[in-house]
Amino acid sequence: MSFYEQLVNQTESAREYLLSSPIFARTFSGDITKVDYVAFLTEAYYHVRHTVPLLMATGSRLTMEQEWLREAVAEYIEEETGHQEWILNDIAAAGGDKEAVRHGTPKMQTELMVSYAYDTIQRNNPLGFFGMVLVLEGTSIKLATNAAGIIKETLKLPDSTFSYLTSHGSLDIEHMEFFESLMDRITDKDDQEAIIHAATTFYHLYAEIFRSLDQTQSKAA
Repeated sequence: MSFYEQLVNQTESAREYLLSSPIFARTFSGDITKVDYVAFLTEAYYHVRHTVPLLMATGSRLTMEQEWLREAVAEYIEEETGHQEWILNDIAAAGGDKEAVRHGTPKMQTELMVSYAYDTIQRNNPLGFFGMVLVLEGTSIKLATNAAGIIKETLKLPDSTFSYLTSHGSLDIEHMEFFESLMDRITDKDDQEAIIHAATTFYHLYAEIFRSLDQTQSKAA
């Protein structure tokens, strides 16, 4: 079994915990409001704006023997630069205040996930960041494109409101193929364990962000 297969298998229960977040069932049944969607985009902005800094931090902690991986990180940086602005534009197209979001603060759950990412890179093993890549991009492939179609139909929003979701659904398929090839080159057991541990934790932290969105919905009701 390849390391990528081990990674997917050993994080299955954590992944199911994320996918069981109530907002997913509500979205796919058409029970979603504009408040829900803008709340999702808002928290997405607050973690996506850290993607490039986190990649830079990861690259800076790699060893000379991991130069091949640093080159991969550089490719990720080029691909991910500026995506937070796509989210702000989607918020504006949905009727939200993108500047208020830009200068606002994230929910505690989002802040904790971002903090864990930085802590993993700086205190533990920088390769743990790839656990976050698995969680965010793997979830995007499963949900983004289908969710965008349902939200658009339910809320009658224009195409300009979905640049982040629609682009990431297809873009992340390519990213995950690249990611799988990278993971299968990682043979050090400590590195493998660090990635599995981080991915498991990120699934739970990301799930708490989505669960917090249901709290936003109940307050707005």
